Amino acid sequence: MTPFSILDLAPIRQNADATAAFTAMRAQAVHAEKLGYHRYWLAEHHNMGGIGSAATSVLIGHIAAATSTIRVGSGGVMLPNHAPLIIAEQFGTLEALHPGRIDLGLGRAPGTDPITARALRRTRSGSEYDFPQDVVELQSYFTVPDPKHPVRAVPGAGLRIPIWLLGSSLFSAQLAGMLGLPYAFASHFAPDYLCDALAAYRREFKPSEHLEAPYAMVGVNVVAADSDAEARHLFTSQQVQYTDMLRGKRDPLGPPIDDIERYWNLQEKPAVNHKLTHSFVGTEETIQAGLADLIAQTQADEIIANIRLFEPAACLRTLEILAAVREQLD
Repeated sequence: MTPFSILDLAPIRQNADATAAFTAMRAQAVHAEKLGYHRYWLAEHHNMGGIGSAATSVLIGHIAAATSTIRVGSGGVMLPNHAPLIIAEQFGTLEALHPGRIDLGLGRAPGTDPITARALRRTRSGSEYDFPQDVVELQSYFTVPDPKHPVRAVPGAGLRIPIWLLGSSLFSAQLAGMLGLPYAFASHFAPDYLCDALAAYRREFKPSEHLEAPYAMVGVNVVAADSDAEARHLFTSQQVQYTDMLRGKRDPLGPPIDDIERYWNLQEKPAVNHKLTHSFVGTEETIQAGLADLIAQTQADEIIANIRLFEPAACLRTLEILAAVREQLD
């Protein structure tokens, strides 16, 4: 059976705040664990009014403390924003608190706009171009420490924390292959290079102490309901949010609207639809057919679903329907 996992950005909803977002996120993670999902990941973003997952490591601890079996991790930490030692210490701490359940997914984008990226990095001279070197440095902090080494991660040293590389282009796919690491493609918002990146990853893959064979995860958006019409209505919240991003707005997630065609213009519609290419919206039967095709096309080893809806209850219902889909695809 292809494992299904969940990606959460802790959406902040209109007329609510981050506290409400984190309460809903916790409930969603607990429900996902009961339904047998494999992982629950949080993604680092900054300066976005509708996304609350900026302090990614803190939220991973929040979710790991509320659950007991599901793996919890980052999808991902944007490594250029941080010194590798800091991330090693943070995830070493998480692994010490929740042994055997923590994943460390790494991205090389800033997760924000250029001005905010400069504010985040401040005294850091590095950039995404230093990503390979930073990944290798981070890996070194998790090895058994050499007594002669002047710097070590405490906690972190000697812990086997799975490192994933994330990407939306060929760069991280090739790097993950060369380093023998698992790879996740962000096709839930960047569909263009999905098949090319997976092919590059598998072609470049070299077995390592971490992984004997390639392991690829594919990101999707899922909105499930008891009718296709209801699901399409719920999906308009995400469509509006992406349309607003094209307009330079980063507002909290709003409720569904009755007519998306009246909201976006002729230029915005194809741009948003393209970004959301790998979105599966509808009933159990509709989503099962779509995901079966995607898995066959990509040979994905795992699917990770972003579920971003205005009503938390609709998120829980989507989790239930998607879990049923997973069972049918076995």
